[in-house]
Amino acid sequence: MILFKNRKIAIIAYSLFIILLDQVSKFLVLSTLGFERSKNIIPNLLNFTLVKNKGAAFSLFSNSTNSLTIISVIASLLLITIILKYPPKSYWNFIGLAYLLGGTLGNGIDRLFKGYVLDFLELVPINFPIFNIADVSINIAIICFLIALNKSKSRIKY
Repeated sequence: MILFKNRKIAIIAYSLFIILLDQVSKFLVLSTLGFERSKNIIPNLLNFTLVKNKGAAFSLFSNSTNSLTIISVIASLLLITIILKYPPKSYWNFIGLAYLLGGTLGNGIDRLFKGYVLDFLELVPINFPIFNIADVSINIAIICFLIALNKSKSRIKY
């Protein structure tokens, strides 16, 4: 799966792919759909509904864009430092860091240049906040870190 011999470069490359996917998806939905409209993509499951999110996950800390932008930049720099100084040996931590950096930078770019995050994925059958590819990436990272933690615990013999 790893296309690069250098893990540091591989994590950064995978993160850049996630950022590109996130930013292109937001651009395409904005240019084809625009705000204030919704388009059904998968009946009874998924709509594209573009919204401006000035907060964090689940619209927490609404109207705190400046603080969230600073936190995003600091978190991204911290992640890059960890990747460059301590590249992970575990497959799951490797994937988790790539997804976490990609998701953090994807939403951070929105906050920095737009003043809000573009969200557009709406799950129809449940009352769940609208989200984006960067949000999905951050959640995938959490799952990867939990798997890595579980695997490391299972190796420890008591």
